[in-house]
Amino acid sequence: MSQGESAVAEPHADVSERESAAEVPGLASQAELEDAAGPVGAREPEDAADSAPTGDSAGAARDVPAAAGGADLEYEGEIAADYVEGLLDVADLDGDIDMDVEGDRAVVSVVGATLDELVGPRGNVLEALQELTRLAVHRQTGSRTRVMLDIGGYRIRRRSELAEAAQEAAAEVKRTGQPKTMWAMNPFERKIVHDAIAAAGLGSESEGEEPDRKVVVLPAG
Repeated sequence: MSQGESAVAEPHADVSERESAAEVPGLASQAELEDAAGPVGAREPEDAADSAPTGDSAGAARDVPAAAGGADLEYEGEIAADYVEGLLDVADLDGDIDMDVEGDRAVVSVVGATLDELVGPRGNVLEALQELTRLAVHRQTGSRTRVMLDIGGYRIRRRSELAEAAQEAAAEVKRTGQPKTMWAMNPFERKIVHDAIAAAGLGSESEGEEPDRKVVVLPAG
């Protein structure tokens, strides 16, 4: 891995840019996807998936139970789970759906099956499916959502791998006193690395443009 190059960098809080909802292998046509859970519709503004959630969209009706935060997240999870179940039915794929609330987001997981085609290289297909799921939730609630989708435990495994790589990079930077540029990552991956570098007592920043955006680990001081 090369050392950091001079570039315009952003601060640690790396707001998650949206991955493109490209055609998903095994899920047939967009028309079939829309039949399963309704049309996706126009794209939302930049989705702050790894930052604090925003308030309701101006003027948008919100069909959410009157209870506070936790109930809202459970409701988001139910919408997301129904949407994902529809996608699996369209694709004729097996898998059980689990729903949970972790912190300030709902988490929907497809378990009990190996669905590598729904994860894709570097999780790109999973990111596209998560975007579609968030749009489905937004369409019903009128609010931005940070609901997370996982398939086959991919995100759990990837978190562990990235945290270990970040710790190794931090140790190298501490030893050499030189910045280190890591490989290109998607927003989900960069967020994990930023957090692990901060936990190691160093700073980090993102540089470059998607899809080649990278984390640079910075020496102390």
